[in-house]
Amino acid sequence: MRMTLGILQRLAGFVLVFLGVTFIIYVAVFSLPGDPIRALAGDRQLPQSVVDAINAKYLLDQPLWVQYTNYLGNLLHGDLGLDLTGRTVADKLAARWPVTITLALTAWTLQVILGLAVGIVSALKKGTVIDKGLLVITIGLSCIPVFVLGITAQIIFGVRLDWLPVAGVSEGWPLSYLLPSLVIAAIGLAAVSRLVRGSMIENLEADYVRTARAKGIGEGRVVGLHVMRNSLIPTATFLATDLGFLLGGTVVIEGIFNLPGVGNLLFTAIRDHEAAMVVGVSTALIIIFLITSLLVDAIHALLDPRIRRA
Repeated sequence: MRMTLGILQRLAGFVLVFLGVTFIIYVAVFSLPGDPIRALAGDRQLPQSVVDAINAKYLLDQPLWVQYTNYLGNLLHGDLGLDLTGRTVADKLAARWPVTITLALTAWTLQVILGLAVGIVSALKKGTVIDKGLLVITIGLSCIPVFVLGITAQIIFGVRLDWLPVAGVSEGWPLSYLLPSLVIAAIGLAAVSRLVRGSMIENLEADYVRTARAKGIGEGRVVGLHVMRNSLIPTATFLATDLGFLLGGTVVIEGIFNLPGVGNLLFTAIRDHEAAMVVGVSTALIIIFLITSLLVDAIHALLDPRIRRA
């Protein structure tokens, strides 16, 4: 009963967050200076009758609250809106999702593998030169701006060594996605590895581990069966949330490596003052993140029995 009530409370909270965030984005985007209709025409001068017709079609001549209410009504029917060329936002997103999903899953997998490996080694080698060296490397990578790290990776591994392509998706998976995925994984490596390290050290010093060792249980079984399971609870929560961020598209990385994903679409829409496209893409990303957050709560409850009994 308590767990059901908790789920209902989370759902109610998600609805409030969704309405608040989408409203803020809507107001901010449609308040930006510039005339996208004039920009769409280029150097040509559109007749005022055409401008009025476009404004009426997209409700741009209505108060902002009317536009937002109409947008929410359409959203309930799965309509994310139209861009100024008449193409639906959903169609443009559908064409971009495969690239972003492939990039996100590849980067997330590399981040999990590298983060767990570095974190486990650091925890087992606590206080040694290896632990301190890994700390310096991971923190150093996280401090480098993403565009600097991305361009540097392109120059070293793409231009000079000619190991991997530096732009586009013409080579397919995994070649076209490996270099940008490694850059994303390198940025998040410090957070994952330090979280794993701290959680493992805390569990290695727990009473149940000392009891298991006193019973003569092997160190490999103690670490692999007991310590790792309890240490992965906070790590799994973080990684699941991080996957939601990655699925939202990495605007800078997709721009540097010229990947035609959702992040690149959002960047282009902002540059061209495509307000409807910006709002539609942002709404889709918000929905994905909220669903991911709900799944994180479920995963956390499965991994930690104390939450199910709360």
